[in-house]
Amino acid sequence: MSTYLTILGFNSAIPTVNTSPTAQLLEMEERNFLIDCGEGTQVQLRKAKARFSKINHIFISHLHGDHCFGLPGLIASFRLLGRENPLHVYGPKGIKNMLETIFSITETHRGFEVVYHELDKTVSEKIYEDNRVEVYTIPLDHRIYCNGYLFKEKPKERHLNMKEIAKYSEIETCDYHNIKAGKDFVLSDGYVLKNEILTIDPAPSVSYAFCSDTRYLESVIPIIKNVTVLYHESTFLHDLKEMADYTGHSTALEAATIAQKADVGKLILGHFSNRYGDLTVFTDEARTVFANSFLPKALETVKI
Repeated sequence: MSTYLTILGFNSAIPTVNTSPTAQLLEMEERNFLIDCGEGTQVQLRKAKARFSKINHIFISHLHGDHCFGLPGLIASFRLLGRENPLHVYGPKGIKNMLETIFSITETHRGFEVVYHELDKTVSEKIYEDNRVEVYTIPLDHRIYCNGYLFKEKPKERHLNMKEIAKYSEIETCDYHNIKAGKDFVLSDGYVLKNEILTIDPAPSVSYAFCSDTRYLESVIPIIKNVTVLYHESTFLHDLKEMADYTGHSTALEAATIAQKADVGKLILGHFSNRYGDLTVFTDEARTVFANSFLPKALETVKI
């Protein structure tokens, strides 16, 4: 199974005619994770032909409007579409009070449970795990409490080498699970069939790191070390570093420096200030440090 990322919106502050605030849809191991939910996210999800019913986990980086104001409307739409399954919302402490106040005042009756996972730690922690995927927080440095998120596929089971297995009548279907898990097989005469003969290496596990609004912060480097793809905000070019520091943001050069020091596979820039018309200036700057830097394209789905 492959992992895919669809960037629904990537600009900072207010929406424009052609761009939307931050929101991403990550499909990993058949799980659909929504990351941030700026205004109009549900419209972008429609354009991306995403299935609302498959989104069971939403991760909000912080409570600035361009990252969460689309959430009440999306949850209301879930109800209108007949949702019954619980929805898990991860975000800073206060997100429950914000949403429940809106639902109460507007008399929004959901018909399904919203399970809140409020975050307040300043160190990385595992906040989600199942048999295939793990999710960790990435503490960031913004004007208010903020986390990025690291999504990791767990190591995959090995694939059966059926051509080799067919040579041994003693190997039955009930043995496949143990073989895929990496165990050797012992024949009745005591001969040990090594696992590397009976199996084929699986595809390598991939990882995705989302670093939302933050000043340049080297403490994220050990957390995101060697990730397959990194999204890192780059609101300004480096000639406005003083403004970036003041507003709690990074420059393209700083995002590329983080990518270079963390040995990531690919860097996607984002969260651009509306002062820039031609966004290629961001990759021009970033590639002086990290060659594998790219601009996002709204509604484009990329394989990780």
